[in-house]
Formats: sequence, structure tokens, C-alpha cells
Amino acid sequence: MEGRQIILDHINGREAAALMVDGQLDDLLIDGDAPRPGTIYRAVADRPVKGQGGMFLKTPDGNVFLRQVKGLAPGDVMLVQVTGYAEPGKAIPVTQKVLFKSRYVIVTPDAPGINVSRSIREDDERDRILEIAHDVGGEAGMGLILRSACEGESREDIAEDIANMLDLADQVLADAEGPAEKLIDGDGPHVAAWRDWSEPADVVTEAGSFDTHGVLDALEDVQGIRVRLEGGASLFVEPTRALVAVDVNTGGDTSPAAGTKANFAAARALPRALRLRGLGGQVVLDLAPMSKKDRRGFEGALRAAFKRDTIDTTLVGWTPLGHYELQRKKARPSLQEVLK
Repeated sequence: MEGRQIILDHINGREAAALMVDGQLDDLLIDGDAPRPGTIYRAVADRPVKGQGGMFLKTPDGNVFLRQVKGLAPGDVMLVQVTGYAEPGKAIPVTQKVLFKSRYVIVTPDAPGINVSRSIREDDERDRILEIAHDVGGEAGMGLILRSACEGESREDIAEDIANMLDLADQVLADAEGPAEKLIDGDGPHVAAWRDWSEPADVVTEAGSFDTHGVLDALEDVQGIRVRLEGGASLFVEPTRALVAVDVNTGGDTSPAAGTKANFAAARALPRALRLRGLGGQVVLDLAPMSKKDRRGFEGALRAAFKRDTIDTTLVGWTPLGHYELQRKKARPSLQEVLK
């Protein structure tokens, strides 16, 4: 089917949202068991971890881990926000730089100033959005980032969203004293889909839509390790305890340029492959044979592909053995964990 569809449903009793683009599953959000990213706690400092430069904090949901703890002492109370999912056996990562994210705005209490997404390029539109932001939140004393979804939207919708997020931020920041407590939950998949998948799309909400719209069929393929590439090549994505191993195979193509073609195709396909599987952490690419003169072009293709991805990914570089390494934020639970 042509076009974009956002499908809201459940899998195994878990809330889930799928983004289909031209009939292909492009993104997937499934609720996990751990606290969602965006959850805000009033936490109590427990004990430092000197070797890791951080500290365990107490929350109602167990210990969380905070880095960059200069000046903190056991017993200190602070607001922290969950930034992602933990690796198995590790504490949930949090930050003291809390923010409040919605469809049109991100409120940043620790970073004053009003900014508009760079993807909004027309000066008149940028000025219009800035005027709305200054009218609603100019005196709030908090930072505002106006997101790309603001473009072309009504003044009333943008203003209401800004006001709601500022009110929420005020309520949370005013509740910074007291025992350990969860103050707000992070957004679930349905709200996160509305918040982040802002391009025009048909929205489907009927129960059973994952089955009738091909999401379950696509999931069967995603649960495997193989990703088929053009020209008969393949990408194999295998998570281990230490890292995510990615192997590029040229298939039946034996031409001199087979390795280069397969590697460039893998660069374009990799963000989606990792995104749908909910994989992050260290990612090591074992590429097909390719001349060193093609490495710069490969890096450019990889950089362009991840630029369009929504999850923070750092391109680390080449190893002495010719592997390529990435570091990717673990922003989602792995598909293996939530569907097992």
C-alpha cells in the first residue's frame, strides 16, 4: 500500500505502535517491562561507584544509575529522568537534565532560550512560530525547542501544547523535595507515535489492525537475523551479551564490485534493521571485502542513513581488523525481550 500509515494496537497484551511506509514496516514501538524513557523520579543518592564515575540512586522502581555526580553525597535528593533502557543486569540510566517533550515543543528547564527546528527553513514560518512561543512562554524562564511538527500547524494547537508542557514542567519542578517517588511516567507507544511520527499519515486504531494491515507478517521477518539487500546480498544482525554483530554477505554476486555494492546497501538498511529490533550499545560491522579507497564513500552513506534516524548513534570508525564500529543509544527494549 502506498503512503504512510500509523497503526495503534497491542501485541501479547502490550501496547504497540507501527509505522508502515509504502507497505513496509519502517518503525515499531512496543511497551517493555522496565520504566519508560522520559519517566521522572524524585530520587535519593545511595552509593557512589568510583570506578565508573557515577552513583546509584534509590527510586520506587529500584536502583538507577547517574553519571557525572560531582558534588553529590549519599542522602541527597534530586530530580532525574530515565534516558533509555538498561543492558541486562545493569541499572536504569538517568540524567539530572530533565526535559518535557511533546509533539510541538520540548521544554528544557536547564537551558533557557527559544529555538526553532532547523528543518523549518522558511523565514516567515520560523518568525510565526517564534512569535507564538514568545507570547506563550517568553516569561516562563525555561528553554523551548519548537519541533518540526509546528510547521503549518495552527497557532491555537501550538500555543496549547506549549502551555501544557510548561504547566507540567512547573508542577514537576515544584515537587523536588521529599522521599523517593515517581512523579510522571514516560510516554507509551501510542502517545510516542503521536508525538514523534508527525509527518502526514493515515491513523488506524481498530483492534486487530496489526493483523489486517500486515504488521504481524512483517514482524515474523524482523525477528530473524537476516535482512535481504538489493542484488542478492544480505545483512545479518546478531545481538550478543557484549555487542551487536553485523555481518555483510555478497550472496551469489562474484563481480569485482560486489563487496562495495553490498556494503553501501548495508549502510542504507542498517538504521531500520537496528531500529525495528530495538538494538543499541556497541555495534560492530564485519563488512564484505572492499577497497580502502571506497571507505570514505561508505562512511558518507552510513552518515546520511543515520542522519534520518531518530535514535542517537555515534559513528566511531575503523578498527585495525577492518571492522567498522558504532555506538548507539539503547532507547528501546529489544524485540527479543518483549516478544519472548
